[in-house]
Amino acid sequence: MFSRFLLPCLLILLPTFVEAAMVEERVKHVHEGISFESVLIYEDTVTIARPAVLMVPNWMGVTPQAIAQARQVAGSAYVVLVADLYGEGVRPKNPVEAQQAATFVRSDRLLMRARANNALDALLAAGQKVGVDATRTAAIGFCFGGGAVLELARSGRKLGGVVSFHGNLDTPNPADAAQIKGSVLVLHGADDPYVPESQVQAFAAEMKAQPQLDWQLVQLGGAVHSFTDPEANTPGRAQYHARSAQRAFAWMGQFFAEIFKQ
Repeated sequence: MFSRFLLPCLLILLPTFVEAAMVEERVKHVHEGISFESVLIYEDTVTIARPAVLMVPNWMGVTPQAIAQARQVAGSAYVVLVADLYGEGVRPKNPVEAQQAATFVRSDRLLMRARANNALDALLAAGQKVGVDATRTAAIGFCFGGGAVLELARSGRKLGGVVSFHGNLDTPNPADAAQIKGSVLVLHGADDPYVPESQVQAFAAEMKAQPQLDWQLVQLGGAVHSFTDPEANTPGRAQYHARSAQRAFAWMGQFFAEIFKQ
């Protein structure tokens, strides 16, 4: 789904990987009696310990497209878990179902944080057998997932950093930013109608209120919502923007190099 822009820029920043060696494993985990099924992605020929990256996909959840994207992110450098925050039996088939599933989780931020933390626990547990370095962790997310990883950071979970791609920036309690323990990178379409300027300014104020935080907010000119998604094609609202997508993934690669000290 994302290979036409993601692979070229990541090859500049990450070690080359052998496609045939990439492994996909279903990882089941349980939270409050609900079963979830995430997908672990890694290259099985790597012998050194790698950082662990939690990836929360967009509102469609764990899809073949999200898994393909995670394979590109993982390469030989990282072990990635495509996180299921909806539940094993919840797999949206269309935007209407996706909106229902995402709204259910987003309407309860404590639930969102708890499920994201549970998924990260699952990543670290499953990653033990494939050589995860538990001292080097990060979380990335897209749209719904971008907001989710920001809430994960606000929950106080120890992470090297989080990256939000065109995610929601609002939160019920901005003071929770005091609990963030890692770096924050927000990649935002400057013309995103779903995340208005008032929300962007509120997020900046939230970050500025915590002078100890290492944070960056990058606004990409000409980009709207879902600018990294080649299948997004609603002009002026949610639309792929090749230049911004390439730059955003390059920023992610540099961010990882910094927080993981590669």
